Amino acid sequence: MSVQEERNALTPRTALYDHALRLLRESPDGVPPRRGYSLPRKTATGEDPLSREEAKRAVREAFSPLPVDPVTLHRRFERLGIQDRHKHLITSIVAGLPQPVEQVDVARALGRGLIRTGTTAPAVTAGIALLGRLGESEDVPYLTVLGVFRVLTGPAVNALEILDRQSAAVVWLAVHARCDELQPLVHALWTDNRQAVLPELVALPASPRFVSSAVARRIAEASQLPDLLDHHPSGTDLLTYAGRLLVRMGCSRDDPTDLLAYRDALRVYDRVVSRAGLLPPTLDNAAMLLSLALDLSSGTGVLLDWPPERRAALLDSLGRLLAEPRWAAAGATGDEADQRPRAGWIRRTGRQPFKRPAMPDKFRIEVVVGDPAYREPVEARVLIDGRPVVPTVFGRGPAHSPEYLLDEGRLRAGAEPREVQLAEADCTEGCCGALYVTIRRDADQVVWEKWRQTMPGSREPAPEPPAYRFDASAYHAEIARAETDCTWSWRARTIARLIKAGLIEEPDLLSRWDAGRGWISSGFDDPDTAVVTFWYVPGLASGSPERADSPLQFRWVIPDDGTSPEAQATAALRRLAEEDPKSYAQVCGGSRERAEELGFSWPDSA
Repeated sequence: MSVQEERNALTPRTALYDHALRLLRESPDGVPPRRGYSLPRKTATGEDPLSREEAKRAVREAFSPLPVDPVTLHRRFERLGIQDRHKHLITSIVAGLPQPVEQVDVARALGRGLIRTGTTAPAVTAGIALLGRLGESEDVPYLTVLGVFRVLTGPAVNALEILDRQSAAVVWLAVHARCDELQPLVHALWTDNRQAVLPELVALPASPRFVSSAVARRIAEASQLPDLLDHHPSGTDLLTYAGRLLVRMGCSRDDPTDLLAYRDALRVYDRVVSRAGLLPPTLDNAAMLLSLALDLSSGTGVLLDWPPERRAALLDSLGRLLAEPRWAAAGATGDEADQRPRAGWIRRTGRQPFKRPAMPDKFRIEVVVGDPAYREPVEARVLIDGRPVVPTVFGRGPAHSPEYLLDEGRLRAGAEPREVQLAEADCTEGCCGALYVTIRRDADQVVWEKWRQTMPGSREPAPEPPAYRFDASAYHAEIARAETDCTWSWRARTIARLIKAGLIEEPDLLSRWDAGRGWISSGFDDPDTAVVTFWYVPGLASGSPERADSPLQFRWVIPDDGTSPEAQATAALRRLAEEDPKSYAQVCGGSRERAEELGFSWPDSA
């Protein structure tokens, strides 16, 4: 060992807590940067010699018997090969350790010693986990400071959520809120400048681009939203933004479980709905209140722990308000081109959440169109005993569209069991999974059973819901009603659905051109267009496809020309029958090399 190595070995390392304090003192106004700080050094190098099971046993051994001082735990971790990458194991194992009453004070003292003097991520993580179980209010400032290290943010926030949810939210926002627009609010929250919180909060944009469901929840928690609403009972800007935060938290495209995790959701719903009459009747406010009503009727809001009849009372209150002439007029206005889709959505959807069935249905389908201004999805929401299935079981993406679940008869029950994908994570199944159920007919009943969730990277199977049985006649009557109900659809969407139905009935319209049906719906960027996509594989029509693993995807955009949707769909199908669609559609997928090989131009934006 060299002299320098000996000196380094003998020199005590700086505690991570002290290092974080120094970094904050050197930061402008004492506010951590976005994404937090890196650790001052890696506390372990090289490959991990331990398998997952070996690491589990090592962590358990390190705590048996329970150390009485931080130095002992540091030494055990080093001897057993426990490294930074084991922090998730440390957190989960410490959370599950048996804790005899006589050792509570010892464990709490150990946790405090570790977070205040610990020099490695594993040791500090263990201290955070111990205080997540046994901590008290005096530990909050230390956990808050340690949370500025991004590798410790998750454990620190988890512990703080038990001790002080506001502090947990402030730490989370300081590290994870990356948009420039959010930084003034983060600054006010971190420096505890309460006078600046309200103006910075109402100045924030509510677009999903800036405020995801997770950010919305943390903003509400960090700003102590119910208290703000109580201190400013007539503040309409604050009331509007509170409603928008609730909408964002329950957004099915994002992570609706954020709404369920927000402990003050019922209080904020009460404040927003009971004071909604104070709001100016604008198109934006009408859309916000309608979105809240749709969520309270058939979305994640149903799943909150409501007192008896309270949710129904809030829905009734919203229904009466939005039916008033001034609000009906606000929802009908939208002369600007970018407002027309939203105004049309309100006209079509405005009374849907208030038309509750006379008798509760065991099985019901609600096709719900989200606010088009925020490009919210169209969902075929399945409700069992009045509760939406997808956010109850899955919660990582919206229910599938009616085109997927209804137009192709996937929810119909036959003698042969059929597995149906009810929902997929918005980022795709390969990333965050999907939800499946098997549907079959059993005499005079329909059975939903064998629920399955795909969860890439998960080592534990997801909990499986029970099997459900429905009266077959009532079930098929509800399926038939939902399949034929088009009141939710707008013109371009109807055109697309009619074209798709025609291609399902006559697949030869595409196959004669060596093409197969792809995605068909209204345009994502322009909902007033119908979009037909198809895959081209030379030789498909003859039964001898050439390089079927390298198809080209084409996209045909059909603007709404003002004639009836039926006439436009018929004209589109006729054109497909008479003209090769590759001559008027544009390449939108596949590969540049394959496109050039087949004589097609590759789009610059692809």
